[in-house]
Amino acid sequence: MSAGRSLLTRRRGNVWVRSGIILLVVFFIWVQMNFLTFTNTSVQNQEYTNESNAIFNMVPSVLHKFLTPRPRNTTHSNGTVINTAYKPILNITEIKKVIAQYNLQQTVHNEDIFGPLQNDSVIIVVQVHDRIKYLRHLIVSLAQAQDISQALLVFSHDIYDEEINSLVQSIDFCKVMQFFYPFSIQLHPNEFPGADPNDCPRDIKREEALIKKCNNAPFPDLYGHYREAKFTQTKHHWWWKANRVFNQLEVTKNHTGLVVFLEEDHYVAEDFIHVLKLMESTCKTSCPQCNILSLGTYLKTFSYYGDPKKVEVTPWISSKHNMGMAFNRTTWTKMKDCAEYFCKYDDYNWDWSLQHVSQYCLKEKLHAMVVRGPRVFHIGECGVHHKKNNCESTGVIAKVQKVLKSAQKHLYPSYLTLTYVSPLKKTKIRKGNGGWGDRRDHMLCIGMTMR
Repeated sequence: MSAGRSLLTRRRGNVWVRSGIILLVVFFIWVQMNFLTFTNTSVQNQEYTNESNAIFNMVPSVLHKFLTPRPRNTTHSNGTVINTAYKPILNITEIKKVIAQYNLQQTVHNEDIFGPLQNDSVIIVVQVHDRIKYLRHLIVSLAQAQDISQALLVFSHDIYDEEINSLVQSIDFCKVMQFFYPFSIQLHPNEFPGADPNDCPRDIKREEALIKKCNNAPFPDLYGHYREAKFTQTKHHWWWKANRVFNQLEVTKNHTGLVVFLEEDHYVAEDFIHVLKLMESTCKTSCPQCNILSLGTYLKTFSYYGDPKKVEVTPWISSKHNMGMAFNRTTWTKMKDCAEYFCKYDDYNWDWSLQHVSQYCLKEKLHAMVVRGPRVFHIGECGVHHKKNNCESTGVIAKVQKVLKSAQKHLYPSYLTLTYVSPLKKTKIRKGNGGWGDRRDHMLCIGMTMR
């Protein structure tokens, strides 16, 4: 009996030893994982700090105000915390009223300082969502552009955000205007054009959707998927803002000059207006078929040294020539007359939809004049379609600043030379990317054209 107890005691002791060892191993692994996470986070934070400091050092101190967020909270002596920088958060009803007022008033800020818009002045239209970090850097780059004081800078928002509004309204280097896309998801979170609870799920089969009788059951896209509001909004917003600038604003209704289209995560060279004007005059004398001017490029590498004065003339290709593109009222009118081709094409991308317009509706297809040395850069690493592990990285911004600094002596060319580029092969008839089969999207888009 005592031998049995001894054996049982030893077995219990072994169990406790094994359990202790397992716990030690688990604890060791946990420490190692947390140490690596802490180390990686520390390294990322240090890299971010170094990048941010480098960027600040390359920006004139007078413009640091656009990069520095205003303090949000102040703690009183009684311990209460109040927001001193921005107004209280509004509900949807209140935001709709504020937006309607903005859009109705059409206020041009700083007009008393810089004078009224001239017919040959450049209008710069920026489509803004919610990426304020990138927007700050775009504004800094615009502030350093030559002749920016003669331009009208227009911000078109699909999010009402007091911090973004405060940033935009702090601009003091040119005329500024804001308006707000009134059919945004923010304003319609539970109904079309947002996501209605009774809308069909993206991946439901059409037969099941018809049985379920969800709102858009008869209208999946060409791949059999149903609409996702977050993807449809960008195309709607682009079309709405173009219509508004050319056809609805009092200040621009008679303007026949160039309108440049930018996005919140773009960055401009200081001579972009100078080059744009040079391209415009070159078009009149040497390239009458050029109806879009493209200031940007998606190339990973490029050079200002071999051919800084060269521009290419090529058929407009949406995936290559959609960044920093500019056109005038004549080109817009032709696009607008093709509204049904744009609005009913089963693709949620505005640029692919314009490509469809060019191929199937326009008598004179879109031809682009493209700068070899880009004057508009893409600095956004995260957005609607792309997510990275570190969306706070400022490495791309620092790289662009260094590129422009090294290219300084190649900026401000006195003339341009044309190179005609033919596609290596005939452009294929493109099948759309889908996401735009819902008839409600078609009607909303076409309705914007009639307003």
